[in-house]
Amino acid sequence: MTEPFICSRRHVLAGMAIAGGGALWPGGGVLALPGNAVDHAHDWDWLRGSWDVSHKRLKTRLAGSTEWEEFAGKSVLWTTLGGLGTIDDNALDFPDGTYRGLGIRAFDPASGTWSIWWLDGRNATRIDAPVRGGFHGDEGAFSGPDIFEGHPVTARFRWHEIHSARPHWDQALSTDGGRTWEINWRNWFTRTSATPVPLPARTDTAPGSGDWDFLVGSWSVRHRKLTRRLVGSTDWIEFGGTLTNWPVLGGHGNVGDNMFDLPGGRYRGVGLRALDGETGLWNSWWLDGRTPEEITAPVSGKFANGSRTLTGDDVHEGKPVKARIIWSRITATSARWEQALSADGGATWEVNWTSDFTRTA
Repeated sequence: MTEPFICSRRHVLAGMAIAGGGALWPGGGVLALPGNAVDHAHDWDWLRGSWDVSHKRLKTRLAGSTEWEEFAGKSVLWTTLGGLGTIDDNALDFPDGTYRGLGIRAFDPASGTWSIWWLDGRNATRIDAPVRGGFHGDEGAFSGPDIFEGHPVTARFRWHEIHSARPHWDQALSTDGGRTWEINWRNWFTRTSATPVPLPARTDTAPGSGDWDFLVGSWSVRHRKLTRRLVGSTDWIEFGGTLTNWPVLGGHGNVGDNMFDLPGGRYRGVGLRALDGETGLWNSWWLDGRTPEEITAPVSGKFANGSRTLTGDDVHEGKPVKARIIWSRITATSARWEQALSADGGATWEVNWTSDFTRTA
């Protein structure tokens, strides 16, 4: 599990994300998917598992270039959020070296669209603004605002023949609001396993890589939560939950799919972590299944003296606060997670949530 309980609902790169909207189909219409959330819990089942990927990338974008380069890659996808989310881990064998990247998806019932974010393993301090959209039959289209070389553009992802033996994808940019597009990337997928198998660890390890290996696997969780925060309350509730966790980004990342059995009802969330190889800091984000249109701003930190402490800025009831996460009591079969907030810049802290983990697999 990662930091699911920080209070605010901030967008990553908020202005770009808010302006996103749905996928643009030919003719400029925005694709919104019909039905309830449960109707879309299998939208990505066709991509679940492990894949070999053949890539073809335009060398220079938005410059009239027709020179392409080809290279190989691998991808593995897990479903999350009870099917209403996915995580895919990718290794791309560029001509100048392999790099890793992480795709994050979640379905938003309010807008009827899927959001797709990208985390580039070479810049593990930020998550790109999302594209949004969905599927119509065997085709999918997703679009949103982006920046290319300092200029605003519209980005588009499309999936084709998704239920065939070789589904394929393309990426395009538009400088005129979607009237014309330049496709700059294509890839074709060949399944190697119906079961998702983590990709091999990176050989160019950095200090801190593998720090979260202790959490890989399946866990039962006992939660204890303060009912009100920063008001001097001593009223706590207790409830159960589960966590399934796996490594990504070749050991420089970590993902957890969480389920919480709160007294008021069950909900889910996804924790994402990535290591900044230059600073040795881990950044940790949270995607709450109840607000799936956004990913919270991260907390960050390093491991020292047997515990893992991550801190960051947040907002509670409209006021700025500090947030702190501590992992401790770590063994092969157990661990403890603790969240606290500070309203005085970190001089004092109020613990508002603790979670005790027991390994099940």
